[in-house]
Amino acid sequence: MQNKVTVTIADREYTLVATEDAAYMEKVAKYVDQKMREIMENGISGTDAAVLAALNMADDYFKGQEAGEALRGQIKGYLEEAKALEDQLSEAKREIFKLQTQGKK
Repeated sequence: MQNKVTVTIADREYTLVATEDAAYMEKVAKYVDQKMREIMENGISGTDAAVLAALNMADDYFKGQEAGEALRGQIKGYLEEAKALEDQLSEAKREIFKLQTQGKK
């Protein structure tokens, strides 16, 4: 279902249509508005502020992607380590069982 919401970014109204709910679209628009206003406080025009805000957000996006990839690698390493420890534990349990069986004879 398409949702429609009117938002204000840098004193201009925009009508957004998306499958996301209105609250989410308003949140995104508020974020963009905040980023643009931060840049415009330095006397930069709306169009240039939009480009600079887009560049800053793209930078954040790519850094987030890299951080996510690093976390996935770290989690993969932890899972491999956990598997190795699980294998060691299983082997130790087999050895304990074997020793207990020999001790009862």
